[in-house]
Amino acid sequence: MDHAAIDAQMQKLASAFIPRNCRKFTYRIFDDQPKKSAWGFYIDPKPFEGKVVARTDDAIIVKNQGKQSEFSVLDRSLVTPEPGEGARVEVHPYARRRFDGERADTPREETRIGLDGKPYTLQTQVLGEAPAKLPIPEPRCFELRQLIEQLESLPAPDGFRNVTHLLVDAGATDFAWVDPKPADIIKTPPSISFSVSSAKFEGRVTVLYERGLDLYAVELSRDGERVERVDEVCFDDLGQVLERLIDDGEWRRIRVKILTRH
Repeated sequence: MDHAAIDAQMQKLASAFIPRNCRKFTYRIFDDQPKKSAWGFYIDPKPFEGKVVARTDDAIIVKNQGKQSEFSVLDRSLVTPEPGEGARVEVHPYARRRFDGERADTPREETRIGLDGKPYTLQTQVLGEAPAKLPIPEPRCFELRQLIEQLESLPAPDGFRNVTHLLVDAGATDFAWVDPKPADIIKTPPSISFSVSSAKFEGRVTVLYERGLDLYAVELSRDGERVERVDEVCFDDLGQVLERLIDDGEWRRIRVKILTRH
């Protein structure tokens, strides 16, 4: 979306919907560009409600509920379904998620026992962190542990998500893994496999370690038959390879729930 063009149009588009005594208004643009906080951290926008007050060829303008002079500008090409003018809507911009379906920025909860013997819940959240931990227990195999850490920490090609967020968005479920003893690492290579369901691929994905080359291979299979295999994948190329194979881009959509049409 052309932000400069939106800037030039917003004064005219918003003026009819703000009080006469209001000297200024604010707006946020929601397109395929991730949002950053004042500290430079990527953030995941919260859902919000509002009323569609205008539409252009490229944008849908929403006046935020309960705000006299606050608007949201939605990239029309990403909005689904597309509401008409006057509709009251609930907008869900993309937010990174964990494998349990919760937002990745949800605070972690831990139950502890106090000095009086009573349990209490501690919530922790690190600014700028939105982890998506693989549902795999701590492995004994060093190479499998490295693979888990790489998938959880390496960025996806879009630069906003990590590779595990990419897997969540592709519908990754039914995880399995091979955690061999050191003596069996060639006979039974360490690997992680999972099922995905996206518009690009539906089936089983396996990421396995190739000891001889100290690289990875990525396999796609369906109904027990191999569909494709990519060999000699360096660890920092895992995101690019997985994006090409299974990421359909639907995660970029701005989901809209139409509450009332007029």
